[in-house]
This record gives sequence, structure tokens and C-alpha cells, in this order.
Amino acid sequence: MPRLLAIDYGQARVGLAVTDPGGTVVFALRTITWETRDALFRELLGVMAQQAPARIVVGYPARAGGDEGLTGRQVRNFIARLRRRTDIPVVCADEAHSTEEAAERLRAAGLSGRELAARLDAEAAAVILARYLRGGELCCDPSSSASSSAASDWSASSATGPTNS
Repeated sequence: MPRLLAIDYGQARVGLAVTDPGGTVVFALRTITWETRDALFRELLGVMAQQAPARIVVGYPARAGGDEGLTGRQVRNFIARLRRRTDIPVVCADEAHSTEEAAERLRAAGLSGRELAARLDAEAAAVILARYLRGGELCCDPSSSASSSAASDWSASSATGPTNS
């Protein structure tokens, strides 16, 4: 599997993680603190040019019961904007509790306070990417507001190769 880039999207910070060139080992990369959309995408495009991922995995906040919620809509809108700026296939994976899992990992590594906070979003992206590599289900069609009803159809089509619709 070629290199993958994961994005943990947030309204203030965006965590990034990548795999090794073989697509098997995950590394937390960096966190982008953003103030304008243009600046965020400029930085993301720079990372994509540098890392040359074959696929981008974006964490999506799937909710029990199928409703999308505000954060889900924000992530879906982010994915739509990202797709307008790149030809790299974009897929999504469940990000449930990725921040909590990332915080536990960082505490186990001896980090706390500001040091932990500075690495949290990139580590959360690493959690999302590791889940994806373990075969975590793709959870939504980010191009559709009816994401929960389209989830199984999109997952099935993604197994044969994602599309940038």
C-alpha cells in the first residue's frame, strides 16, 4: 500500500499523520493552527506536495443513530473543499474517541500539559490512520448530506476504489 495522509479536521487546529512509503507504519506528522480557510488549504497543499500521498483519510465524526450533527457537516464541507483542490482520492474513517485515545497514548509516553496539547491533534490523526489501516470501515459519503443512509453503498464502492464525486 502506498503512502497515506490522515487529517483530523477541527475548527481551530488540523492534525496530520502519514504512513511510511510502504503504507504500513503510521507517524504523527504535525498540527496546523489555522485562522483563514485559504491559509489552511495552502498549508495542506504544501504537505500533500511534500508527502505525495496516494490517498487522504479524513476523520469523520459518525454518530449513533445516523444523524450527522454540526461537526459532521463541517467535516463534510471540508472534504468537499479539499476535493476541489486536489485529485488525490479522499476517503473518510470513523474518528470516534480518537482524541481520547491519542491523549492516553501521549500520557503513556510521559507527556502532559502543553507538550501533550501541542501533539494531541497530530496524534489523533495517527489514531484515525491506524484504524483505517486495520480495515476500519469507511463511514460516510462526504458528498452527501444523507451520509448515514449512503454509508453502506459508499463503503461498498470504496472497496473497489474511491471516487472523487
